[in-house]
Amino acid sequence: MLEGIEPAKKVTAPKNFRPGVEFDGVEGTATTPGYRSEPENFDDFLIDAGLNPETVEVVPPIRTSKWQQREDGEWLTSYKFTLRQKNATIDLPALFAEAKKSKPAQPKETKRSDKALVVCPSDFQIGKTGSRGGTKETIERVIKSYDLIEKKAKSGKYDRIYIIDLGDIIESVSNKANINQIATNDMSPMQQVDTAASLLFDLIKRMHKYAPVTVGSVASNHCQNRVMGQTIGKPGLDDWGVVILQQLHRLTTELGWDVEYLKPHEEDEGFAFEYGVNVVACLHGHQASRPEGIPKYWANATFGLQFSAAASLLLTGHFHFLQVTELGQHHNGSSRFWVQMPTSDAGSDWFRRQAGIDSSTGIGIIELDKDIPFKGTVEKV
Repeated sequence: MLEGIEPAKKVTAPKNFRPGVEFDGVEGTATTPGYRSEPENFDDFLIDAGLNPETVEVVPPIRTSKWQQREDGEWLTSYKFTLRQKNATIDLPALFAEAKKSKPAQPKETKRSDKALVVCPSDFQIGKTGSRGGTKETIERVIKSYDLIEKKAKSGKYDRIYIIDLGDIIESVSNKANINQIATNDMSPMQQVDTAASLLFDLIKRMHKYAPVTVGSVASNHCQNRVMGQTIGKPGLDDWGVVILQQLHRLTTELGWDVEYLKPHEEDEGFAFEYGVNVVACLHGHQASRPEGIPKYWANATFGLQFSAAASLLLTGHFHFLQVTELGQHHNGSSRFWVQMPTSDAGSDWFRRQAGIDSSTGIGIIELDKDIPFKGTVEKV
């Protein structure tokens, strides 16, 4: 009795069509189900997905995909677009306001020593909160360190002052514990970047009064360009620390200051520089999962003729404590040294709970002599 009746055609959507939302608290993507008519907005869709249209917005362009449920049937339309967090309180002018207060001035002419001061701010993780407080308390700690560093810079009559940002200057919201970051951070990524840039600019401004300044930034895990948990782009270019460095370069150039800059090559995460007989390599440290992995990494990088191959001194951050380790020999007649620099952050309480240890905060500083190899002395202030 069913002869001559064709089976109903399958209801199919476009290939790879899958409605859903992926959102990391800052940005994401969305694909809607099929609509019979064009919606006035996507507020209901966002609410159904557990998002608040008051705090999350749709970013053009909006792509469409159309299909029929069956032959000669009505057309359905799906929409695919990018989402991002609204932020009505972004205050990007902070850095530029600081710059306007600054008068173009060169370091005072004075008889200088054959020494350089190397200042290593590391792991500020601006925006992070923890047992040591939040961003406000982090800034207070950093400024207290700056005051002590300035006293040393004023009395040292240094030939040059190096400011080396060893990474993780912002907390970001895209790390392994990204859900917890969204819940505990007290600043958006944009505000983190602006505050971190302002802090580095303040240090440059202080140091520039006493000597020519060189500023460098390495690429780091908290500053990586990440989308949906994946690192994208070129590590030495697409990094918030490097972006901050570029903005500082523009500002100090505009002000006419004697400031030089160091950054990684696009495909690298660190760099090296020479001061007299000392060759200094700078790296964040996330290249090794544990501190004891750094010496092996450096040995491998030396065999691989990476930027740190000729270094007599390796500076790293990442592990949040001060440590000086003597390693082998260098052709300058001294040992090679690895210096792991301390943090100024709000506290890594998850690590403290897991490992049972913690360390005090501070900024590591080193004096380098042009004619004498580094011997292992580091000060934490």
